Amino acid sequence: MGTLSVNQNKLQKRLRRQAGEAVADFNMIEDGDKVMVCLSGGKDSYTLLDVLLHFQKVAPIRFEIVAVNMDQKQPGFPEEVLPAYLKALGVAYHVVEKDTYSVVKEKIPEGKTTCSLCSRMRRGTLYTFADEIGATKMALGHHRDDILETFFLNMFYGGTLKAMPPKLRADDGRNVVIRPLAYCSEKDIQAYATFKQFPIIPCNLCGSQENLQRQVVKDMLQDWERTSPGRSESMFRALQNVIPSQLADRKLFDFTNLRIDENATSRFVNLLSL
Repeated sequence: MGTLSVNQNKLQKRLRRQAGEAVADFNMIEDGDKVMVCLSGGKDSYTLLDVLLHFQKVAPIRFEIVAVNMDQKQPGFPEEVLPAYLKALGVAYHVVEKDTYSVVKEKIPEGKTTCSLCSRMRRGTLYTFADEIGATKMALGHHRDDILETFFLNMFYGGTLKAMPPKLRADDGRNVVIRPLAYCSEKDIQAYATFKQFPIIPCNLCGSQENLQRQVVKDMLQDWERTSPGRSESMFRALQNVIPSQLADRKLFDFTNLRIDENATSRFVNLLSL
Protein backbone atom coordinates (compact mmCIF):
# COMPACT_ATOMS: atom_id res chain seq x y z
CA MET A 1 0.00 0.00 0.00
CA GLY A 2 3.02 2.29 0.25
CA THR A 3 3.41 5.10 2.80
CA LEU A 4 0.30 5.98 4.77
CA SER A 5 -0.96 9.55 4.78
CA VAL A 6 -1.14 11.40 8.11
CA ASN A 7 -4.89 10.72 8.43
CA GLN A 8 -4.51 7.07 7.46
CA ASN A 9 -1.73 6.63 9.99
CA LYS A 10 -3.89 8.21 12.72
CA LEU A 11 -6.80 5.97 11.77
CA GLN A 12 -4.68 2.84 11.88
CA LYS A 13 -3.21 3.80 15.25
CA ARG A 14 -6.67 4.60 16.65
CA LEU A 15 -8.14 1.26 15.58
CA ARG A 16 -5.16 -0.66 16.96
CA ARG A 17 -5.25 1.29 20.23
CA GLN A 18 -8.99 0.80 20.72
CA ALA A 19 -8.80 -2.89 19.86
CA GLY A 20 -5.81 -3.29 22.17
CA GLU A 21 -7.75 -1.65 25.01
CA ALA A 22 -10.70 -3.99 24.47
CA VAL A 23 -8.45 -7.05 24.39
CA ALA A 24 -6.76 -5.95 27.62
CA ASP A 25 -9.93 -4.83 29.43
CA PHE A 26 -11.67 -8.16 28.87
CA ASN A 27 -8.58 -10.41 28.84
CA MET A 28 -9.61 -11.64 25.40
CA ILE A 29 -6.35 -13.26 24.33
CA GLU A 30 -3.97 -15.18 26.57
CA ASP A 31 -0.60 -16.80 26.10
CA GLY A 32 -0.92 -20.02 24.10
CA ASP A 33 -4.38 -19.26 22.72
CA LYS A 34 -5.48 -20.58 19.36
CA VAL A 35 -7.66 -17.80 17.96
CA MET A 36 -10.10 -18.74 15.20
CA VAL A 37 -10.84 -15.56 13.25
CA CYS A 38 -14.22 -15.83 11.54
CA LEU A 39 -13.73 -14.22 8.16
CA SER A 40 -16.86 -13.42 6.17
CA GLY A 41 -15.30 -11.28 3.46
CA GLY A 42 -16.82 -8.08 4.84
CA LYS A 43 -15.03 -4.94 6.00
CA ASP A 44 -15.33 -5.80 9.70
CA SER A 45 -13.75 -9.25 9.59
CA TYR A 46 -10.94 -8.10 7.28
CA THR A 47 -10.14 -5.30 9.72
CA LEU A 48 -10.30 -7.74 12.63
CA LEU A 49 -7.79 -10.07 10.99
CA ASP A 50 -5.51 -7.15 10.09
CA VAL A 51 -5.49 -5.88 13.67
CA LEU A 52 -4.94 -9.32 15.23
CA LEU A 53 -2.03 -10.06 12.87
CA HIS A 54 -0.44 -6.82 14.07
CA PHE A 55 -0.98 -7.82 17.71
CA GLN A 56 0.56 -11.20 17.01
CA LYS A 57 3.77 -9.45 15.91
CA VAL A 58 4.03 -6.98 18.78
CA ALA A 59 2.31 -8.61 21.77
CA PRO A 60 4.43 -9.93 24.66
CA ILE A 61 2.53 -13.21 24.48
CA ARG A 62 2.40 -15.88 21.81
CA PHE A 63 -0.87 -16.94 20.24
CA GLU A 64 -1.90 -18.73 17.07
CA ILE A 65 -4.24 -17.33 14.41
CA VAL A 66 -6.29 -19.44 12.03
CA ALA A 67 -8.79 -17.83 9.67
CA VAL A 68 -12.04 -19.63 8.96
CA ASN A 69 -14.56 -18.80 6.27
CA MET A 70 -17.95 -20.46 5.96
CA ASP A 71 -19.02 -21.10 2.39
CA GLN A 72 -22.82 -21.03 2.65
CA LYS A 73 -23.27 -21.93 -1.03
CA GLN A 74 -24.78 -18.62 -2.03
CA PRO A 75 -25.15 -18.39 -5.82
CA GLY A 76 -22.30 -16.45 -7.34
CA PHE A 77 -20.12 -16.55 -4.22
CA PRO A 78 -16.52 -15.90 -5.37
CA GLU A 79 -14.87 -18.91 -3.74
CA GLU A 80 -11.36 -17.94 -4.86
CA VAL A 81 -11.18 -14.48 -3.25
CA LEU A 82 -10.56 -15.32 0.39
CA PRO A 83 -8.14 -18.24 -0.18
CA ALA A 84 -6.05 -16.07 -2.52
CA TYR A 85 -6.00 -13.20 0.00
CA LEU A 86 -5.06 -15.45 2.92
CA LYS A 87 -2.37 -17.30 0.97
CA ALA A 88 -0.80 -13.97 0.05
CA LEU A 89 -0.71 -13.05 3.75
CA GLY A 90 0.64 -16.45 4.75
CA VAL A 91 -2.26 -17.03 7.15
CA ALA A 92 -3.43 -20.55 7.96
CA TYR A 93 -7.06 -20.95 6.98
CA HIS A 94 -9.99 -23.32 6.53
CA VAL A 95 -13.10 -23.04 4.37
CA VAL A 96 -16.10 -24.75 5.96
CA GLU A 97 -18.72 -25.72 3.39
CA LYS A 98 -22.31 -25.76 4.64
CA ASP A 99 -25.31 -25.18 2.41
CA THR A 100 -27.29 -22.95 4.77
CA TYR A 101 -28.41 -20.85 1.81
CA SER A 102 -30.83 -23.52 0.56
CA VAL A 103 -32.18 -24.13 4.06
CA VAL A 104 -32.82 -20.44 4.65
CA LYS A 105 -34.50 -19.96 1.30
CA GLU A 106 -36.68 -23.01 1.97
CA LYS A 107 -37.69 -22.06 5.52
CA ILE A 108 -38.14 -18.30 5.15
CA PRO A 109 -40.97 -17.00 2.92
CA GLU A 110 -39.98 -14.63 0.13
CA GLY A 111 -39.71 -11.07 1.40
CA LYS A 112 -39.23 -12.04 5.05
CA THR A 113 -36.05 -11.36 7.02
CA THR A 114 -33.49 -14.15 6.66
CA CYS A 115 -30.76 -12.78 8.94
CA SER A 116 -31.93 -14.38 12.20
CA LEU A 117 -32.07 -17.97 10.93
CA CYS A 118 -28.97 -17.51 8.78
CA SER A 119 -26.90 -16.18 11.68
CA ARG A 120 -28.04 -18.97 14.04
CA MET A 121 -27.09 -21.67 11.56
CA ARG A 122 -23.77 -20.00 10.77
CA ARG A 123 -22.96 -19.57 14.45
CA GLY A 124 -23.74 -23.21 15.25
CA THR A 125 -21.55 -24.48 12.42
CA LEU A 126 -18.64 -22.23 13.42
CA TYR A 127 -18.97 -23.19 17.11
CA THR A 128 -18.71 -26.86 16.16
CA PHE A 129 -15.73 -26.29 13.87
CA ALA A 130 -13.90 -24.25 16.52
CA ASP A 131 -14.27 -27.18 18.89
CA GLU A 132 -13.02 -29.58 16.21
CA ILE A 133 -9.78 -27.67 15.57
CA GLY A 134 -9.12 -26.94 19.25
CA ALA A 135 -9.60 -23.18 19.04
CA THR A 136 -9.62 -21.62 22.51
CA LYS A 137 -11.13 -18.34 21.28
CA MET A 138 -13.47 -17.41 18.41
CA ALA A 139 -12.90 -13.85 17.19
CA LEU A 140 -15.82 -12.04 15.55
CA GLY A 141 -15.74 -8.67 13.80
CA HIS A 142 -18.61 -6.96 15.64
CA HIS A 143 -17.88 -3.32 16.46
CA ARG A 144 -19.30 -0.65 18.78
CA ASP A 145 -22.16 0.22 16.42
CA ASP A 146 -23.19 -3.43 16.12
CA ILE A 147 -23.32 -3.70 19.90
CA LEU A 148 -25.42 -0.55 20.28
CA GLU A 149 -27.77 -1.61 17.49
CA THR A 150 -28.27 -4.99 19.15
CA PHE A 151 -28.98 -3.28 22.48
CA PHE A 152 -31.76 -1.15 20.99
CA LEU A 153 -33.13 -4.04 18.91
CA ASN A 154 -33.49 -6.14 22.04
CA MET A 155 -35.09 -3.26 23.94
CA PHE A 156 -37.49 -2.17 21.20
CA TYR A 157 -38.50 -5.56 19.84
CA GLY A 158 -37.51 -8.13 22.48
CA GLY A 159 -38.27 -6.44 25.78
CA THR A 160 -34.81 -7.15 27.20
CA LEU A 161 -31.83 -5.00 28.15
CA LYS A 162 -28.97 -6.91 26.54
CA ALA A 163 -26.48 -6.39 23.74
CA MET A 164 -23.47 -8.36 22.48
CA PRO A 165 -20.75 -8.58 25.14
CA PRO A 166 -17.11 -8.10 24.10
CA LYS A 167 -16.42 -11.55 25.55
CA LEU A 168 -18.89 -14.42 25.83
CA ARG A 169 -18.81 -18.07 26.81
CA ALA A 170 -21.25 -20.21 24.82
CA ASP A 171 -24.09 -21.88 26.69
CA ASP A 172 -22.46 -25.31 26.43
CA GLY A 173 -19.17 -23.94 27.75
CA ARG A 174 -17.20 -25.21 24.76
CA ASN A 175 -16.51 -21.87 23.07
CA VAL A 176 -15.36 -18.42 24.14
CA VAL A 177 -16.30 -15.67 21.71
CA ILE A 178 -14.30 -12.44 21.64
CA ARG A 179 -15.01 -9.16 19.86
CA PRO A 180 -11.75 -7.19 19.75
CA LEU A 181 -13.35 -4.37 17.71
CA ALA A 182 -15.92 -3.68 20.45
CA TYR A 183 -14.54 -0.16 21.06
CA CYS A 184 -14.15 0.70 17.35
CA SER A 185 -16.69 2.68 15.33
CA GLU A 186 -18.10 1.41 12.05
CA LYS A 187 -17.16 4.72 10.42
CA ASP A 188 -13.47 4.15 11.19
CA ILE A 189 -13.62 0.53 10.07
CA GLN A 190 -15.22 1.54 6.77
CA ALA A 191 -12.55 4.16 6.16
CA TYR A 192 -9.80 1.67 7.03
CA ALA A 193 -11.20 -1.01 4.73
CA THR A 194 -11.40 1.51 1.90
CA PHE A 195 -7.81 2.65 2.02
CA LYS A 196 -6.51 -0.88 2.65
CA GLN A 197 -8.52 -2.01 -0.39
CA PHE A 198 -9.73 -5.23 1.20
CA PRO A 199 -11.37 -7.55 -1.39
CA ILE A 200 -14.89 -7.15 -0.01
CA ILE A 201 -17.40 -9.92 -0.73
CA PRO A 202 -21.03 -8.72 -0.47
CA CYS A 203 -23.72 -10.88 1.11
CA ASN A 204 -26.19 -11.63 -1.67
CA LEU A 205 -28.51 -13.52 0.66
CA CYS A 206 -29.70 -10.61 2.76
CA GLY A 207 -28.05 -7.52 1.31
CA SER A 208 -31.16 -6.50 -0.63
CA GLN A 209 -33.45 -6.53 2.40
CA GLU A 210 -33.74 -2.80 3.05
CA ASN A 211 -36.50 -2.81 5.67
CA LEU A 212 -34.80 -4.86 8.32
CA GLN A 213 -35.37 -3.83 11.92
CA ARG A 214 -31.61 -3.48 12.33
CA GLN A 215 -31.46 -0.99 9.46
CA VAL A 216 -34.17 1.08 11.12
CA VAL A 217 -32.17 1.16 14.37
CA LYS A 218 -28.93 1.87 12.48
CA ASP A 219 -30.54 4.86 10.76
CA MET A 220 -31.83 6.11 14.11
CA LEU A 221 -28.40 5.91 15.75
CA GLN A 222 -26.69 7.57 12.78
CA ASP A 223 -29.21 10.40 12.88
CA TRP A 224 -28.60 10.87 16.60
CA GLU A 225 -24.85 10.96 15.99
CA ARG A 226 -25.26 13.60 13.27
CA THR A 227 -27.38 15.86 15.46
CA SER A 228 -25.49 15.14 18.70
CA PRO A 229 -21.88 14.10 17.96
CA GLY A 230 -20.48 11.83 20.66
CA ARG A 231 -23.84 10.34 21.63
CA SER A 232 -22.86 6.84 20.45
CA GLU A 233 -19.73 6.90 22.59
CA SER A 234 -21.77 8.06 25.58
CA MET A 235 -24.35 5.31 25.08
CA PHE A 236 -21.62 2.68 24.83
CA ARG A 237 -20.11 3.94 28.10
CA ALA A 238 -23.56 3.48 29.64
CA LEU A 239 -23.37 -0.24 28.82
CA GLN A 240 -20.23 -0.35 30.96
CA ASN A 241 -21.80 1.55 33.87
CA VAL A 242 -24.90 -0.43 34.80
CA ILE A 243 -26.55 0.32 38.16
CA PRO A 244 -29.06 -2.50 38.88
CA SER A 245 -30.68 -0.68 41.82
CA GLN A 246 -31.81 2.07 39.43
CA LEU A 247 -33.57 -0.31 37.05
CA ALA A 248 -36.43 -2.73 37.76
CA ASP A 249 -35.04 -6.26 37.44
CA ARG A 250 -35.89 -8.12 40.65
CA LYS A 251 -33.41 -10.87 39.77
CA LEU A 252 -30.51 -8.42 39.77
CA PHE A 253 -31.48 -6.39 42.82
CA ASP A 254 -33.34 -7.35 46.00
CA PHE A 255 -36.17 -4.80 45.94
CA THR A 256 -38.38 -7.07 48.09
CA ASN A 257 -36.24 -6.72 51.21
CA LEU A 258 -35.32 -3.07 50.66
CA ARG A 259 -36.19 -1.14 53.82
CA ILE A 260 -34.83 1.78 55.79
CA ASP A 261 -31.52 1.24 57.57
CA GLU A 262 -32.29 1.44 61.26
CA ASN A 263 -28.60 2.13 61.98
CA ALA A 264 -28.31 5.04 59.56
CA THR A 265 -27.80 8.50 61.07
CA SER A 266 -31.02 10.51 61.12
CA ARG A 267 -31.13 13.55 58.86
CA PHE A 268 -32.92 15.36 61.69
CA VAL A 269 -29.88 14.85 63.94
CA ASN A 270 -27.59 16.17 61.22
CA LEU A 271 -29.72 19.32 60.90
CA LEU A 272 -29.54 20.02 64.66
CA SER A 273 -25.75 19.97 64.52
CA LEU A 274 -25.61 22.82 61.96
